[in-house]
Order: sequence, then C-alpha cells, then structure tokens
Amino acid sequence: MENTTPKSSLRTWFVSPPPPDRPFPELTPRERDILDHLAAGLSNAEIGRCLHLSGKTVANNVSAILAKLHLTQRSQAIVRARDAGLGRSP
Repeated sequence: MENTTPKSSLRTWFVSPPPPDRPFPELTPRERDILDHLAAGLSNAEIGRCLHLSGKTVANNVSAILAKLHLTQRSQAIVRARDAGLGRSP
C-alpha cells in the first residue's frame, strides 16, 4: 500500500506543528481560568469568589502561572494574557 501523504507535508508539520487552539497550552484548565480572570483585572479574592476557591488557592495558582510562563510579576502575566485575547469576559 502506497503512502499518499507528501513527505514535505509531514516534515513541515514536525518542524512547525499547528498552533494550539487555546493560548498557553502549558497551563492547566484551572490556571487558564485564573489567568483569564486575572487579565480582567480581578484581585485574588474576587477570582476566588468567582471560581469558588480560597484566596490562598488562587495565590498558589498565580505563582504556578508565573513560573510556567517564566514571568516574575503579576502585571507581566496580565499583559501576556490580554495580548492572547484573555480577560475580556470575567
């Protein structure tokens, strides 16, 4: 049986895989939700109320988000998230 897929297509896919359909694939769905609320300008307490989490849990998640995105400040995460289209609907 002959392979009908051109080799160049496969090579292109492996060299540059298709973009993820969601921004920040390195984040868990919960972290992405928290980042979305963070980008909307909500405080940890407000995010906690929206997502039914404690403020400490939100703070821990924000720390994990910063680490995974290699950022040092909350404001950097907000800018990156807004650039990716997050923060528009808290």
